[in-house]
Amino acid sequence: MEGAAVDREQLERLLVALGSGLVERRQALRLSLLAALAGEHTLLIGPPGTAKSALARRIHLAFREARYFERLLTRFTVPEELFGPLSIRALEEDRYERHTAGFLPDAAVAFIDEVFKANSAILNALLTLLNEREFDNGAGRQRCPLISVVGATNQVPEDEVAEAFFDRFLLRLSVGPVSADGFRSLLQADAATGAALPDEAAPPVIAEAHQLSAAARGALVRAAVGVGLPPPVFALIAELRAWLAAQHCYVSDRRWVKIARLLRMAAASEGRAAVAAWDLGLVPFCVAAEAEAQQAVADWLAARLGLREAYAPPRLSRVVEAFEAQLKLEREANDLDYDESGRLRFSALGQAEALADAFGGDRELQGGGAFADERAGELASAIGDAKGGAGALRMTYTRKRRYGRRHVAARTHQIDALLQRIAGYQAELCAERAALQAWAAQAIWADPAFIAAAQASLAHTTQALVDLVHRARAARAGFEALPRLDVEGTEPAPVEHEPLLD
Repeated sequence: MEGAAVDREQLERLLVALGSGLVERRQALRLSLLAALAGEHTLLIGPPGTAKSALARRIHLAFREARYFERLLTRFTVPEELFGPLSIRALEEDRYERHTAGFLPDAAVAFIDEVFKANSAILNALLTLLNEREFDNGAGRQRCPLISVVGATNQVPEDEVAEAFFDRFLLRLSVGPVSADGFRSLLQADAATGAALPDEAAPPVIAEAHQLSAAARGALVRAAVGVGLPPPVFALIAELRAWLAAQHCYVSDRRWVKIARLLRMAAASEGRAAVAAWDLGLVPFCVAAEAEAQQAVADWLAARLGLREAYAPPRLSRVVEAFEAQLKLEREANDLDYDESGRLRFSALGQAEALADAFGGDRELQGGGAFADERAGELASAIGDAKGGAGALRMTYTRKRRYGRRHVAARTHQIDALLQRIAGYQAELCAERAALQAWAAQAIWADPAFIAAAQASLAHTTQALVDLVHRARAARAGFEALPRLDVEGTEPAPVEHEPLLD
């Protein structure tokens, strides 16, 4: 990779070599390397014996000629153990300086185990070193070649100094024991290496040609600077920021800047000129500490990415429900006319129409006249007899309302417009699914679980749109089947519903 700004295939080969012998640590390894490429730090959170130190040592092997430093901190650790011993010669000259060669200020990659067990004096010195890559050595500041620090802890304490130090680690990765499915592979790997614990396994031998030189990493950094952050991706990040604020999850402005830098590095290392929306699957590891909180962010992203509010199933479902409710209302409507006492008005013409329907729709009855009066009288007499000769006649016959051609055409035309809009949404959604598939095929850093969740979300939305199309077509058929009048009629007001978005 000496002369190339980006070589995705070589990065893949490097990652395969680095992951040799590790069980269920693929994602932690990849994210830690991505953080190092972006000049950021990673914190591994988990119990002892879960290969945290092995991960850090392998990150060091990714970089050619990179000095490595490792230290386990305790509450008895003194600054000399991390930053080097005091210079006797400098003390003789009334200067307070340290010999830093071979210690943390001289390292390119470092692993600090139990990082929060150090005292506040050490943590305060580490704050500047991790963020500015500088070490206060005596009266001056020493520039440090630090690329990345991998820290490890069993738990994160809650105090002011620890929180400031915690914020220096962009990626927070939970590392737990292997799963039941991976346990057999763990024991088989142990038998092959002869190591008692994962951390004791000999690190793999990485060919120098696969390692990243300083020039290659510099080329990647320069390429990342030129990667674009498209407006839609920026809008998604802003939306996520607002959602996190509503969840009372504080993310500092400095961290958002670092997140954008990480996303640009992910795109540059994969040979892309712009950040993709799907790259945001990396963000949960940057904005939350606990695995449960990270999963909540990942779930929100998986359900949100690739979808626009325009074709969100809940919104479209409410639109279809408006048509279904209108259809039910028009199917059940009738044309009966009641008087002030609650009795039906029973004119000769109305009786004739009732008789026409009752006796099979005889066209002669619908015209009224003497014949209609006679037959209406027969019906009235029959009804009166059925009621025991009561003097007051209450009509029990009902007639469904009928609709003209303009009414039905207006309803079906409005649903046709909805169906056309949904068809456009379906085409857009199909393109998003194809884009996700293409992105996943070339992704180096993506979490497979996040990809699967995003694909499932888009598939669910696709099926939801299909179901809504069936419902809308059924409503259209229902309007076409309404009782008809053989007249043009009047055009009704459109069915009111939520506005359809572009």
